[in-house]
Amino acid sequence: MKDTTALQPSVYSRSEHSISRSQINENALKVLSRLEKAGFDAYLVGGCVRDLLLGREPKDFDVATNASPEEVKQVFRNCRLIGKRFRLAHVYYGREIIEVATFRGSSNKTSEHQKTHEDGRLLRDNIYGTLEEDVWRRDFTVNALYYTIRDFSVIDYVNGMKDHQEGVLRLIGNPEVRYREDPVRMLRAIRFAVKLGFSLDINCEQPIYKLGKLLTGIPNARLYDETLKLFLSGYALQAFEMLRHYGLFAILFPQTDGCLASENHDFPRVFLIKALENSDKRIALGKSITPYFLFSAFLWEAVQIKVKKKLEAGENQYFALQHAAHEVLKLQVKTTAIPKRVTQSMREVWTLQLRFEQRTHSKVYRLFNHPRFRAAYDFLVLRAETGGANTELAQWWTTFQDVDSKQQEKMLSAVHKNGGKYRRPSKTSVN
Repeated sequence: MKDTTALQPSVYSRSEHSISRSQINENALKVLSRLEKAGFDAYLVGGCVRDLLLGREPKDFDVATNASPEEVKQVFRNCRLIGKRFRLAHVYYGREIIEVATFRGSSNKTSEHQKTHEDGRLLRDNIYGTLEEDVWRRDFTVNALYYTIRDFSVIDYVNGMKDHQEGVLRLIGNPEVRYREDPVRMLRAIRFAVKLGFSLDINCEQPIYKLGKLLTGIPNARLYDETLKLFLSGYALQAFEMLRHYGLFAILFPQTDGCLASENHDFPRVFLIKALENSDKRIALGKSITPYFLFSAFLWEAVQIKVKKKLEAGENQYFALQHAAHEVLKLQVKTTAIPKRVTQSMREVWTLQLRFEQRTHSKVYRLFNHPRFRAAYDFLVLRAETGGANTELAQWWTTFQDVDSKQQEKMLSAVHKNGGKYRRPSKTSVN
């Protein structure tokens, strides 16, 4: 840990940076003002300052202060203290939460408030300190900029403004030590790099290759949360490519990575890339996306490989799919704790792929009214576009949704007359 006693920060006055109070959340300003009036120091810090400097709207506004969590609670009646690993104060304004963290102290102190695993991971860290010490507990330089409403300046101890302007993501302190303290920082490095369009400093990226395996010691629930942040933020394809480059995707999705490594044709990779591209496009258009769809795409090939083996062993197709899905998901949740509500939806998307082929009158309409129909249909189209499903079948279902009930009846009749094989009618016959 650095000696902070002689450090002098760079202070950027209001005229030297682009942050305006009008950009800052009203409730975050209230928290800063109340803490200052109570006699404490308080700053905006982290991703919100970084995003404001980039001209982006921050998702969250975090506050750092020299007030202890208990003192913050005394200032705000609408406050709740949370966390064991890191003690934090949450100040509530309706459904909105402003997170307030007490300045962290130097980690080389011996205290019952700090506990470290033998591999270097911090298991508990509630040592409090000063702003100067807190800086060195932050992860990346661009996340260690402090904004104050006292004179609207930005305080920088670690050349974060310079890295910000140059588009470089750099860890504070020794990268290997920082990754060992919290291996999830490797995932955060990739997420920030793709989100911000920044490059990883060479000293920041080199240790990732050899330390990636430390992620296996992270609780699977936390890895699930980090996976959502990586793939549901609008930069899924870039995140996928970077994770594979550094060998981290194999830790998050070992079965999927195994399929990609042993593929004898391009389908798994093309299918995944298309799914990731579609997700990114939907987010860019302001549309919602669901975790279960993307996870279904990630694990589909692994399920299909097991299905094939079960069919060769004489299992019924439906039960082969059910059993394969169970086995794949059982292994996957050991790495990323996918909630049961998500895995259930994944099973439904997979199972409905078989039902698309059963186009009798009653089965078609039952499927059409299934709550997962739209997601399953999109999945079928994705498979057809990448060579994994019959394109005529996908087109049939596309047409079926676009026509009125009378025309739907004609389509079903045509399927029946052709023994289950759909021949697309001419425009005159449809109309």
